[in-house]
Amino acid sequence: MPRVSREHLDARRQQIVDAARTCFAEQGFAGTSMTDIITESGLSNGAIYRYFTSKDQIVIAVCEQASSAFPSALTPEAVTTFLEHVRTLARETGHAKLTAQIMAEAALSPALSTIVQDQLTALRNAVINLLPQDDIQDPDQIAEAFVAICSGYNQQLAIRGDLDPTPFTNALLAILDRRRPEQHC
Repeated sequence: MPRVSREHLDARRQQIVDAARTCFAEQGFAGTSMTDIITESGLSNGAIYRYFTSKDQIVIAVCEQASSAFPSALTPEAVTTFLEHVRTLARETGHAKLTAQIMAEAALSPALSTIVQDQLTALRNAVINLLPQDDIQDPDQIAEAFVAICSGYNQQLAIRGDLDPTPFTNALLAILDRRRPEQHC
C-alpha cells in the first residue's frame, strides 16, 4: 500500500476544517452535523473520522486557526486597513458569525475557553509590542481596550451585518492617542 505524504494528510485535514468553518458560519455549531461537514468537504465518513473522532474536535481545530491579519503597526492607515479586512472577512466568509459562536461556546467549554483566552492574550501582547516603549502610560489598559473594541466591532458585524468601521477606527485611534502621560505645566 503506498504511503500518503504529510502534505496530503495536512491538506485533507485542512479541507475538513475549512468545510466545518463554512458550515459553522452558516448554521452554527449546534445546527451543524457531522453529515453536513462530510457533505461540504466532499470527503467520505472514513476520511473525516480518520482526522477527527467528534465534532467537538473539529470545533477546537477551527478555533485554533486564528486569523493572522493583525496590523504590523498602530498607525491610522494600518488600523483602518485591519478593520476593513475584518469587515471583508465578515462579508465574504461569515467570519464574524463564526467568531461570535466561538466566543459563546468558549463561555461553556473549558477547552475552547483556554484556546480563546490564549488568543486574546496574544492579541493584547501584539498591541503592547507595537506601542512605543518610551511614552506609554499604561500599555496593559491600552491593549485591553484595543482588543475589546476590535472584538466588539466583530460582534456587531455578526449581528448587524455590513457595518462601517469608521467609528471603531476613530475609537481605537483615540485610545492610542492617550498612550502618552499628560503633560502638566
